[in-house]
Order: sequence, then C-alpha cells, then structure tokens
Amino acid sequence: MGGAEVALLNIFAAVREAQPEWQLALIVSDEGPLADRAKELGVSVSVLPFPASVARLGDASVGEPAGKQTGRLRLLGRLVFAGPRIAAYNLRLGKTIRRLEPDVIQTNGFKMHILGALARPAGTPLIWHIHDYVSTRPFMARLIKFFRKRCSLVLANSDSVKRDIESVCGETVKVQTLYNAVDTSEFSPDGPCLDLDELSGLIPRSQEAIVRVGLLATFGRWKGHEIFLRALSLLPGDIAWRGYVIGGAAYQTDGSQYSMEELKSLAQDLGISNRVGFTGFVEQPAAAMRSLDIVVHASTQPEPFGLVIIEAMATGRAVIVSEAGGASELIHTNGRSNGDAEINALGHAPGDGKALAERITQLANDPHLRWRLAAAGRATAERRFDLGRLKEDLLPIYRSLVAARGVDVG
Repeated sequence: MGGAEVALLNIFAAVREAQPEWQLALIVSDEGPLADRAKELGVSVSVLPFPASVARLGDASVGEPAGKQTGRLRLLGRLVFAGPRIAAYNLRLGKTIRRLEPDVIQTNGFKMHILGALARPAGTPLIWHIHDYVSTRPFMARLIKFFRKRCSLVLANSDSVKRDIESVCGETVKVQTLYNAVDTSEFSPDGPCLDLDELSGLIPRSQEAIVRVGLLATFGRWKGHEIFLRALSLLPGDIAWRGYVIGGAAYQTDGSQYSMEELKSLAQDLGISNRVGFTGFVEQPAAAMRSLDIVVHASTQPEPFGLVIIEAMATGRAVIVSEAGGASELIHTNGRSNGDAEINALGHAPGDGKALAERITQLANDPHLRWRLAAAGRATAERRFDLGRLKEDLLPIYRSLVAARGVDVG
C-alpha cells in the first residue's frame, strides 16, 4: 500500500477506537490490502471497479519524452474517450453513496476527489484529504480548482501541501493541515526483526560487526534509490556496512519506476553488489526497520509528507531525511526549521549523494549519535504523530461539519 492508503487505515483505526458506534464505510476501485485491512477494522467495503479508460486517466503522460504538448493532447483524447464511462461510473458511485446515507464523505485520491464532488448528495459535507502536490499535476489542478466549491474542507498532510493547494485554489476553499499518524505500538523499538540477509540472499554476517543501512520505499524513480546506492559506494573503506533496498514496484506502468533488475545492475556497476541486499516487498515494515541501524529517506523531489520517516522514528532508529517539502517539517522542533535540524534526525539536500554519504559515515562512526537521534525520534513520534493525536484533531472536524447540518453524531 502507498502512504495515502496507510494514512486512511490509520484514520479508520483512530475513529473506530474513539467512536466504536460510528458506522464506517469504504468505497474502493478494487480488492486488495486496503479493502482487506479495512474489513478487519469493522469497516463495510464496497468495490466499484474503475473502467480501464478511467483508471488510466491522470497527469502521468504529461512531460513524457515526446513533450508536454503531446502528453496533454494524449490526455485530452483519453478524457474524451472516457467521458461516457465516467458518467456511467459516477451514476453507480452516486447510487452507492445514497445507499450508505453518510453524514460526511471523505475522499482520498485525485480521481475520487473529482468523482466524489460530482456524486455527493446535496447538503452532504465533502472532505478532500489531499496527500500530494496539486500544482505538479496540470490536469488535476484545473479540475480541483473547478470543483473546489463542492468541497466543504480540504485536509492537507503537511503545511507544504497546504500552501500548494492554496496556490491553486486561492482563498475560496478552507484548507487545514492534518499530519499523518503512526501506530506507535506497532512501530516500536521492541518487537520481532527480519533476517534481511536471508531475504535478500546475502551471506550472513554478525549483527554486532556491521552497520546496517536501509532504504524502504516503492520503486518510484523519485524515491532516490540511485542516490542511495551511489552514496553507499562513496562510504570510506574502513567502515563495515551493509545496505538494503526494501520494497518493490507499486505502479502498473514502468516509466515512473525502477525495476529490480535496473537497481541490481546499478549496484553491480558501482562495485557494491556483494554488500547490498534487495529484499523485495515485505509484509512487516516495522520488523524490517528494527533490523537496521540507520534508515535513509532519499527522495529527490519534495516529499508531501514522508510516512516512512515517522515510522522509522517510532521504531527507534536513526534517520537521515531528504530535506524538502513536508519531510522537512517532521524533523524539526514543532515542525519548523530553527537552525538545529539534528534534534531527531539528520538531513541532506535532495539528490546530493555525496552529502548523503557523509551523513551515513557520520552515523556509522558514532553509535552514541545514533542512539541519541533514535531516542529523540521515538519521543517525536509519540508526541506529534501518535494515533491518539489523530483522534484529537480529526473527530472535532467531523463533528463540526455534521453539526452544521443539524445532526447529532455524539
């Protein structure tokens, strides 16, 4: 699952714990881990599959090698072709929503933001929960701006995303920051670990004799896998280390993501293939993090939030963060840069492999610094990003929107 799906599950868990009598419903476009986990939380799930032509819609084709103009024309053609199918899908979506009779509708992805705006019953509050930058998606930005008045409130997962939404929509829509949360009982320093060497086929080495550095991310090209591998290749020869690439492909298209073969080939070219393991997707990210000494976040573009950062903090691991966008808000006191970025994590400039190598070297040579950052990171996760904080912030939002309709939800 992606970060937005995990964030949605955490919302379900928080609301279920605080208000067990509330009826929670989820409408998804396909079966999968999100639907399965939601059902485990007592959420009723309805599956409305997207037609293929609707599923392919988006800004992905804009900016392809053929050029932005070609991409936009292709996208316009897809939109025209998908028009009747969008209308048919929206009729089914509206019928499902009316059957559920929700007091509040909350959408979690760009397509559903627009479809939800079209299908919501008159008078029902609609929340757009936006997890990504809008301005980088020209097609969706136009639609978001056009339908903004149908939305009662926009929740942004960071101040960085909030500013981006406001730059697109102006002051005509209310935007509020709601940081993502993490289950600090699941992502905890105490618990099982994974044998990353076995998972990745590396010859085992003593845990005490080596510093283990890992990057956990989907294979999206902007997640910084190449920067991570190049940084590892620059580490001094006197450091005993092993690196781990933990994760796999997440998209249906190949252009926006690496393949496992590409990354392994790069490690081979850099001369580090015998020291870097590729685990593939793991079911237990917390157990994977507990198996590491250092967790690296290496995104080359501004990160809207960076859920893996607070997960790693919660597990009590030293973290190195690519300081841009919402990610930089997570590693400073009160979410603001105050000139002391080394309170709960180390930072590096996005895309700077040399700087990342220097940070890894610094932590590898200083166990006390690793311990101090790990302890501070855990405290930050408990104070700012625990599910309990999510309940305190989110439930009043739901109550205020419903109260405006004269409905008492308790």
